Amino acid sequence: MKASLSTYWRGLASGKGATLADRLALALLIPLSLPYSLIQRLRAGLYRCGVLQSRKLPCPVISIGNITVGGTGKTPVTALIGRLLLSQGFKVAVLSRGYGGSCEGQTAIASDGKTILLSAEECGDEPFLLASTLPGLMVVIGSNRHAAGLLAMERLQPDIFLLDDGFQHLPLQRDLNILLLDAQNPFGNGWCLPAGLLREPRLASLRADWIIHTRCQSTIMNIPGLEHIPQISARHDLADLLPLSGGTPFPFDSLAGCKVIAFAGIAEPESFFDGLRMRGLQLVATRSLPDHAAYPPALTDWIEETLQRHAADYAVTTEKDGVKLKQLPAALARKTLLARLNLTLDDPTPLTAALRNLLQK
Repeated sequence: MKASLSTYWRGLASGKGATLADRLALALLIPLSLPYSLIQRLRAGLYRCGVLQSRKLPCPVISIGNITVGGTGKTPVTALIGRLLLSQGFKVAVLSRGYGGSCEGQTAIASDGKTILLSAEECGDEPFLLASTLPGLMVVIGSNRHAAGLLAMERLQPDIFLLDDGFQHLPLQRDLNILLLDAQNPFGNGWCLPAGLLREPRLASLRADWIIHTRCQSTIMNIPGLEHIPQISARHDLADLLPLSGGTPFPFDSLAGCKVIAFAGIAEPESFFDGLRMRGLQLVATRSLPDHAAYPPALTDWIEETLQRHAADYAVTTEKDGVKLKQLPAALARKTLLARLNLTLDDPTPLTAALRNLLQK
């Protein structure tokens, strides 16, 4: 029920609601959006004027974030930039809030680049996914990202910080501000929360130093008013499948003729299911779960029962969801596959040059 309500709201906030009931629901939410939007404008103005102070860390900070609620691919972009910097020999630390983990609110090292020190349940699914898929990447969590950065400087001595989901985290200064926009629906229906997807008014996009348009299907068009900001496009593709129980990834066409169930606890589960169908999978049942939510024990029963009821061969979910499935029985884990996401920048050269210039300074 919770996931269904969330899916309905997201469709409404994305501008997809067309019925009279949808318009009435939106009309009830808009009066709540107006004061929220005003508060966000005031907050940004106070930081801009110096009334509210933002603090600086001793080494460069690259912020990667969005202006809407979820679904733009922050984690894949953070991983891509982290991988690029690591390949050039830099010590990279991600600063994350640790949303959804039991340690949220604390300042702690999730990974020192060699050893993962916190579980997904403790640090949150996205920090754990970054730490487990990028050897050498250091991850520190804390709602106070400046304090997290100081802890990293003291214990880990990084060369550069990646501020995960940092566009609205104005208390910390950044040297490069990267804004991610969903090319399919960059600003939702144009309203701020709760009537729309926007975390703050659209005008806040002007703070960006770079814009990456994610989930592009063709060449991007510059958004009016943002033409002066460098912009590049990125594509998200489901690359292959990885067994949850471990082993070698294999291609999607290996499941030709198989019946598959799918589930996901991400911002846009339907987009994930559509992606699986585009890769040729025969989905006989799907289930959407709330983003970041801890999985209920009953999920194990649902997977097992649904596999049996539909005589399905496999259950497929995302890599992000996979970090929360360690409790699955071995027999079920062998039937559970993780769809790995591949992000490709159409032309990474300009952004690579900007990163190099930042580090040279």
